[in-house]
Amino acid sequence: MTQAFNDHFSGHAEAYARHRPRYPLELFQWLADAAAGKSLAWDCATGNGQAAVALAGPFERVIATDASAAQIANAEPHAGVEYRVEPAECSTLHTGSIDLVFVSQAMHWFDLERFYAEVRRVLRPGGLLAALTYVQLQVDEAVDTVVADFYQGPIHPYWPPERRHVEQAYASLPFPFNRIQTPAFVMQHEWRLADLLGYLGSWSAVQRYRAATGHDPIEELSVRLAAAWGDPESARRVVWPLVVLAGY
Repeated sequence: MTQAFNDHFSGHAEAYARHRPRYPLELFQWLADAAAGKSLAWDCATGNGQAAVALAGPFERVIATDASAAQIANAEPHAGVEYRVEPAECSTLHTGSIDLVFVSQAMHWFDLERFYAEVRRVLRPGGLLAALTYVQLQVDEAVDTVVADFYQGPIHPYWPPERRHVEQAYASLPFPFNRIQTPAFVMQHEWRLADLLGYLGSWSAVQRYRAATGHDPIEELSVRLAAAWGDPESARRVVWPLVVLAGY
């Protein structure tokens, strides 16, 4: 039986694309070096396409898929990336054609049994599966406390149940592959206060809260964050430690 696609992002695909932080380029080079080849990578559940575009550096070709047509419509174009609207569990990729399957902040949404079967079908010998997730951002104690209170407070009931896997840094997800050690990667940006508020406002739980209550929780959050941040035009370093599950 085909599992229904739980679409948590199409309604705000444009905002999601505009405010997503960027992954470090050294992550993608490491993945390319760890894979058996660099001919073809599959960026599964590509979202805004940022990972697909980064993969197009070390890989000759990238096929990027997402079950959301709205996400694909807002994805970043690149000559080395081919976008397709299709689910993670049933792709049109050729059997044994893929050097790397990459999934960024999305594998917790999948029907994993069917997805893993698809991964085994499309990977060539020596091909690598890598799934990335990240948890709460880090700025300093004052800002981190405000963001944590917001996450655990009014919007928390609006996160889907699968979000628990992200909160647990994917420790609870089955990963039936021969796992390899990965370096410690972080994602970081120099952001102003408006950048951080835009990112928090793009969270799917915030979108659901707005739709359910008619109230924007970012308005109250902005007051608390402004007090913790200081000069709103001052750039602060925002860091997300990355967790990468990788294996053959």
